[in-house]
Amino acid sequence: MQPTPDVLGPEYEAIELPMGRDAEGEVVATLVRRRGERPCRRAVLYVHGFIDYFFQRHLADFYLAQGFDFYALDLRKYGRSLRPHQTPNFVRSLTEHFPEIDAAVRIVRDEDDHEVLLLNGHSTGGLIAVLWADRVRGKGLVDALFLNSPFLDINEPLPLRKLGAGIARALAARFPKAKLPAGVSDLYPRSIHADHDGEWDFDLAWKPIEGFPVRAGWLAAVRRGQRRVHRGLDIDVPVLVMTSARSVRPKPGAAGLSGADTVLDVEHMARWAPRLGRHVTLVRVDGAVHDVVLSAEPVRDRVFAELARWLAGHLPPAADAADAADAADAAAGGS
Repeated sequence: MQPTPDVLGPEYEAIELPMGRDAEGEVVATLVRRRGERPCRRAVLYVHGFIDYFFQRHLADFYLAQGFDFYALDLRKYGRSLRPHQTPNFVRSLTEHFPEIDAAVRIVRDEDDHEVLLLNGHSTGGLIAVLWADRVRGKGLVDALFLNSPFLDINEPLPLRKLGAGIARALAARFPKAKLPAGVSDLYPRSIHADHDGEWDFDLAWKPIEGFPVRAGWLAAVRRGQRRVHRGLDIDVPVLVMTSARSVRPKPGAAGLSGADTVLDVEHMARWAPRLGRHVTLVRVDGAVHDVVLSAEPVRDRVFAELARWLAGHLPPAADAADAADAADAAAGGS
């Protein structure tokens, strides 16, 4: 697990995490790390969404400026962790991702000696993050969660949600890799990629404009996770849920695609957010897109301002390790 240079440049390291084998063969996850110039006690672990991976350098910039070391996890079969023998983005249970989060947290806390950990999940990564955080409640492994447009329900009318879930469940038992007719519109990735209508550059092999197929086993796993949320979790740390102010259906030529969530329904997020735990804050940002930190600059400035205020109110203040050691020495000398 020695770090190697990352594709994002010399400030970043990549650590390959062996995750054993599954039915397709060897499995790995990848922890991306960027540390500040001085040791600090706070860290953030970012978990991406479906058809996604970590590429948002400006997000790392924000966290370093706030006094966090930055870590991002490319989950198994996504991004840096995707291998030629694997079905992209496919798992049969979201709990398959728990061991890689466990491994990343061990590195962040035990090997890199951070005392405070923020877990930041986007979309499907937000759903995975809340299920993991509920599972480890009471263990002191995580201190707060920031959920960027979490995938708490399927963006379809109720009858279609039930029909789709039933089909996925029926197929998943015998044909888990069956491709479903449901898919992700290419309008959202086109709206954010620099070669089309956006300003962001990302690897189109890892995050293709046309997406990856939605498979029965994966969708059944997502629905099981969402039903768990709907019954109610008991996350015991503060949770911030941030979304766009509105959603629009992704249709060619539709107005407002660049200022709304075109992937998920923000009303679903607002509905289910209170079921996550005891202390949940919901912030809706006018003009934000699905990944709120990829919104146009004036909007993402508001996103980061809201996040900075929330962090200041819910986590211990930034203090680098040298300052903490000096304070400890001074306290010991005076006792």
